[in-house]
Amino acid sequence: MNGKVALVTGASAGIGLEVSRRLAALGARVAMVARTESKLREANVPGSEVFPLDVKDLAALQELPSKVVARMGGLDIVVNNAGLHHRGPALGIAPLDLADMVAVNLSAPVVLTRAAVPCMKRGGSIVNVASLAGMVPMRNPATYGATKMGLRCFSRAMRDELSPLGIRVSCVSPGPVDTGFFGEELERVNDITFSQPISTAGEVADKVLECIREGAEEIAVPWMGGKLCTLGYLSPKLLSLLRPGMERRGARNKARYIARKRAGK
Repeated sequence: MNGKVALVTGASAGIGLEVSRRLAALGARVAMVARTESKLREANVPGSEVFPLDVKDLAALQELPSKVVARMGGLDIVVNNAGLHHRGPALGIAPLDLADMVAVNLSAPVVLTRAAVPCMKRGGSIVNVASLAGMVPMRNPATYGATKMGLRCFSRAMRDELSPLGIRVSCVSPGPVDTGFFGEELERVNDITFSQPISTAGEVADKVLECIREGAEEIAVPWMGGKLCTLGYLSPKLLSLLRPGMERRGARNKARYIARKRAGK
């Protein structure tokens, strides 16, 4: 990573911040992107430059890679990490909020990838942060899951499309992650989500770096969660049979998790 330039969206907190810190520790210079400039500067990542930007602004987003090159001298790595999740049934969410999820979770990575590729050289790497929610359809997070499933499809297709250019495209699909993104509105998180182990932002960031180094097509976090989601996708009847037990287990885990958070642990 020494001397390489990496662009990370959603870089002011959670997974994006951990990715930025790890890249910087390995000698990369990081273009940190998020909506709030003060949070980016408070992160104080060595060798970083801050680029305040709301990724929903697609016109501004398409100009970002050239600005990074102009200020930092190149672009080798792109991590599409910014995400948005309005929780609950689709009919309970305002239509424009649903559209915002599509813009942040799918349109932004598509636009940024398209704009970044002409600025990248052979050996470059693009990593998209998707979700286990994009591996198997589930009620309630219908739109969120659809955006992440679309991002996984986009990643796999672009992997083939960009291979002749020497640019690798990978995808990291985490389950629940102990960050503010997950921790907000805990009561609205599906019980079944808690049937899976909760990862840390650092654990997911390590998988992002693994993709950058080794070019894996997709890494699920946790590994077993990815296998279960694939099984549920391939066999909806089996998923229907397993769902009640997973929801009961998840409800118990959820209650314990909320109790620990309220106790400040």
